[in-house]
Amino acid sequence: MAQFPLFHPFSKFALLFLATLLSTVVLSHQQQPLLSSTEQDAVYQVLDSINSAIPWRSLFPDDLCSSAPHGVVCDLFSNPDVSSPETAHVTELSFGYVSDYTPNPPCSSNSTIDPLLFTSFKYLRKLFFYQCFTETRVSVPEIPPSFGSSLEELVFVDNPSLVGSIGGILGNFTNLRRVVLTGNGFNGNIPDEVAHLVNLEELTLSRNQLGGEISLSFAKLKKLKVLDLGDNDFAGNVPESVGNLSELLKLDLTSNGFSGQIPESLKNMQRLELLDLSLNQFSNSGVPLFLAEMPQLKQVHLSGNLLGGKIPEIWKNLGGLLGIGLSDMGLVGEIPSSMGVHLKNLRYLGLDNNKLEGTVPEEFGFLESVNEINLENNSLSGRVSLSRSFSAKFGHKLKLAGNPQLCVDGFIFFSKTKSAAGLEQLKVCRKPHKPNPALLSVVSSSVQVVVPSKLLFATWVLFMLIFA
Repeated sequence: MAQFPLFHPFSKFALLFLATLLSTVVLSHQQQPLLSSTEQDAVYQVLDSINSAIPWRSLFPDDLCSSAPHGVVCDLFSNPDVSSPETAHVTELSFGYVSDYTPNPPCSSNSTIDPLLFTSFKYLRKLFFYQCFTETRVSVPEIPPSFGSSLEELVFVDNPSLVGSIGGILGNFTNLRRVVLTGNGFNGNIPDEVAHLVNLEELTLSRNQLGGEISLSFAKLKKLKVLDLGDNDFAGNVPESVGNLSELLKLDLTSNGFSGQIPESLKNMQRLELLDLSLNQFSNSGVPLFLAEMPQLKQVHLSGNLLGGKIPEIWKNLGGLLGIGLSDMGLVGEIPSSMGVHLKNLRYLGLDNNKLEGTVPEEFGFLESVNEINLENNSLSGRVSLSRSFSAKFGHKLKLAGNPQLCVDGFIFFSKTKSAAGLEQLKVCRKPHKPNPALLSVVSSSVQVVVPSKLLFATWVLFMLIFA
C-alpha cells in the first residue's frame, strides 16, 4: 500500500482543517441559526475558484457558520420583521495561506475570482487575498453597485497577476476603513471616488503600476492615519490637500516621480511619525524648515531628491527622531553639531553621497543609541575625534569612506578592535589633538567624571611614545 509522504500537498490543508475543528464553538442549550443554503453554496463555489484541488464540500459538509475553514467567519444579525429573530451570514473571507498561525485556505497557481464573491455576501465586512494570483492573469471583475455597503476592510497583498483599475475593485464601498492593495498589478490613477471614503483610516496602494498626476482632494479624509503610495509611477505635484490629514501618522510617497516643491502644508500634520518622500524628483528647495514644527516625527527620509542647500538648524525640538535619511541630495556646507546634541534617540543617520564639507562633529559622540552613521562620499576633512568609549562601541557603525581628506586619531586606529574596523581605512592624523573635555568622559554606573583635557593629552603622548 502506498504511503503518503510527511509533506503531502494536502498536509498544509489538513493542519488548517484540524485547527478549524479545534476552534469550533459548540453551543449548548441553544440552537445556532444556520447559514442559508444559497449563501453556503456560494462559499463552496468561491473556495473552488481559489483551489479546486481541495474537496471543500466533503471536508466541511456541515453548516459553515459552525464548522468552516479558517478565514471564513460568520456573525448573527437581528431580523425583527421576520419569524426567526436572528440569521447567520458570512462577514469575513480570507484566502491565501499566511502561516500556521493564520492558516487561511491555500490558493493554487490557477486561482480565479468567482463573480459570486461580489453578489452573494451582502453582509461581508472583510475581504482578504494573500499571494493568490501569482501566475495566471486575473482581471478585476465588474462589481455591481449594490455590493459593498457593509465592507470595511479590503486587502489584496502580493498578487502580481491581478490586473485592472483600482476604481473597478473599490466600487461603492462607502464604509471602507482599511484599503491595502500592495504588490499587485493594478494600473491607472487613483479614482476620484476615494475622496468620498470619509471613514477611511488606511490607504495603502504601494508596489503597483499606478501613475499619473493625483487630482483628487484628500480634504474629506479626516480619519486617515496611513497614506502609502510608494513604489508606483505617480508624477506632478503632491496635492496641498494632503496637509489637511491632521490625524495622519504615516505618509509614504517613496519611489515615484513627484516633482516641484514639498508642500509646506505638510506641517499641519502634527501627529505625523513617519515621512518618506525619498527617491522622487523634488528639487532646489532645500531641506524643509517646517520639519522643525513637527515634533512627533520619528522617521524622516528625503534621500534621492536634489533639494540642495545646507542642512538647517532645525533639530532642537526633534529629539524623538530615530531615523534620518538625507543621502544623495546635493547638500553642501558643514554638518551641524546640533544634530549630535539634540538627537539623543537617533538610530540611523544617512548623509552619504552629498557635497558636505568641514569636519565630523565631535558631538556625534553623544549619539550612543546609534546603529549607523553614514557619511561616505562627501568632501569632509580634518580629524575624526571621538571619545575612546564611543569608538570602541560604535566605530564600525561610522561609515566614512570616500572622504580622502579625513584622518583618524591614532588610539582609534591602533586599537585594532573589530569595532574600530570601519575607521581603519582612514589615514592616521600626524599631529596629536587636544580633545574637548566635554566630549571625552568616563561614565560609571552612577557618576559621570569628566577627565581634564591636559591629563588626557599627556596620556595620549605617553601612549604614542610607547607604541611608536
